[in-house]
Amino acid sequence: MRHSPLIALCTAGAFVLSACDKNEAQTVDRNFQGVNAIDGTGLNDVMLTVADPNESVNYFRRATSEAPEKIEHRRGLAKSLIRAKRVPEGVAAWKRVVDHEEATNEDAVGFADALIRSGDWERAEATLNAIPPTHETFERYKLEAMVADVNEDWDKADSFYEIALGLTTKPAGVMNNWGYSKLTRGEYAEAERLFADAIRQDQSLFTAKNNLMLARAARGDYTLPVIPMSQIERAELLHTMALAAVKKGDVETGKALLRSAIETHPQHFEAAAVSLEALETS
Repeated sequence: MRHSPLIALCTAGAFVLSACDKNEAQTVDRNFQGVNAIDGTGLNDVMLTVADPNESVNYFRRATSEAPEKIEHRRGLAKSLIRAKRVPEGVAAWKRVVDHEEATNEDAVGFADALIRSGDWERAEATLNAIPPTHETFERYKLEAMVADVNEDWDKADSFYEIALGLTTKPAGVMNNWGYSKLTRGEYAEAERLFADAIRQDQSLFTAKNNLMLARAARGDYTLPVIPMSQIERAELLHTMALAAVKKGDVETGKALLRSAIETHPQHFEAAAVSLEALETS
């Protein structure tokens, strides 16, 4: 019994310490919530740029379910779905973004882009037409040019492509698209020039190299131009020209190009071998 005052003091001290610990924990929790809010913004950017697209989708889906009213979460989910090539889901997600009261003109551009990827050109055009003309961005004019191409409104397409080029520091993709537009119109020399310009801007843009072969083959030139290319790319470009030659009726030229492609490729070139065998047995 003589120890009871000491026990009482220790017990009181323990309660005081416990209260202090609880208060400190609450303070730390509040502080970390603030840190998480700041880090979350940066994490959103990371998830939209360098993360695996499907991981990004899962991240923003969780964020949206936890805070569905936040437009940045809806926007992140929509962008992630498009990055993951889950286009139908992306269109639906973008629709939820543009329906939000805080939606911007740039969100409408994102929605139009998703609609174009889904092949819904009519709705994409209507979406773009509803955006005020004062909203002048590279993405908007790039999409406007693509819609004009589909409508075969060539003057408008050229105008939009030219404006888009003036609004970007990375014009290779636009040059490639514009070149393909010229190719579909039968303006082969102009298409070739644009593809060559695109390659000069971005030597890794294989699509432009492939399209350049189509433009040259369309006017009967089956020689490889002097452009940067790996051995595998050289073989693949010869294959492209071979198929274009056959399509034009230059079958023997096509066979010779296919043989060159097979010889050039450092490994077995299955696609070219199958094409050559089909031509020689037909």
